[in-house]
Formats: sequence, structure tokens, C-alpha cells
Amino acid sequence: MVPYGEAIGTLPLARNLSVKIYTRTGDTGETGLFGGQRVPKDSLRVHAYGTADECNAAVGLARAAGLDAALDALLAQVQSQLFVVGADLATPGESVNIPRVGETEVTFLERAIDHLESGLEPLRQFILPAGAPAAAHLHLARTVCRRAERWAVSLAQAEPVSPTVLTYLNRLSDFLFVAARAANALSGASDVPWVSPRQAAKSQDDV
Repeated sequence: MVPYGEAIGTLPLARNLSVKIYTRTGDTGETGLFGGQRVPKDSLRVHAYGTADECNAAVGLARAAGLDAALDALLAQVQSQLFVVGADLATPGESVNIPRVGETEVTFLERAIDHLESGLEPLRQFILPAGAPAAAHLHLARTVCRRAERWAVSLAQAEPVSPTVLTYLNRLSDFLFVAARAANALSGASDVPWVSPRQAAKSQDDV
């Protein structure tokens, strides 16, 4: 498959140049970052941007399950932003040709969280990642986002990584949690509360 960095580098020419899906350059377990550097496919950097890509796919799955138009529009922007996250993580060092995650994207998530939360009942207990199909998919996307954040943190301990990428991924998981709750509310489904073993035992005793 076309290496992430190489694919990003061709984007400005996409209208005039087709990108070949297979290149055979990764057949020995290496891939190319933007700038030409070759790294193993199990390197920290590839884990980080690859998991951001997984998160993007999970968000797409949630959108395919059917959502309120306004919530779907927010998630469409998140998918575009996640592509930028992947490009950022796939580009070691500086490059004027690569989009980078900035405070604008972080602020977008914070405002979206505040807006969605204003229409939800206050959360008074732990909830399970369940409910309507779209909500369950968003909970899955949240857990993938947390994994992407963990890989990005590991990468940042070994190589320079933009601190804003870490902030964005942290905020995105919060947004996806709230978006999952909103998806349930907008579909008429309730959040599914977690019942602790003690509560469950008490309920049995009361029967």
C-alpha cells in the first residue's frame, strides 16, 4: 500500500496525478515516512499514526450507522482532522508542505463538547459502551483514540512530537464519549448504566 507519508505528499497533486495502490516497497516490512525516511512497520511512529487511522475508520463506521445531521457534520470534521493528525505523526521534523494539528482543532473539540453536553442529562454514574448502534460505534472509536494517544505518548518519549497532537487526542476521546451519549439521546435510547456487583447483589436480595 502507498506509505502514509508518501500519500500525504501527493495530495496537492491529486487532481492531476493518480496514486498507485501497491508499490511493492513495503514487502520487506518497512514503510516510508514523509521526507523519504524508511522505518519498520512496527515502529512507534507507525503504530501512532496507524492507530489514528483506525480511529478515523471507527468514526466512519459510526457515521454509517446513521446519525442526527448536526452530529454527523461534527464527526465529518473530526474525520478530516484525524487525517491531519496522521499526517502530523507521519512527518518527523519540520515540513512546510504538511498540515499540522493546532489550537484551532483543539478549540473546535472543546466547543463541540460544551455544545453537546448542554443538551444531555448530567452524568451521575458510570455507563457501559452500549446503546444505539451509532453510539456503540462511537464508544469503540473512543477506545481506539485512547490507544492512539498511548502510542503517541510512547513516541514522544523517544522522538519529538507536537504537544498539540497529544492534547488533541486527549480531547478527542472526551468528545467521542460525549458524542456517543448524544447519539443515544438523539435516537431515543438511554445510556446503559454500569451495575456494580454490590448493587447487583442487593437487587437480588430485594427480589
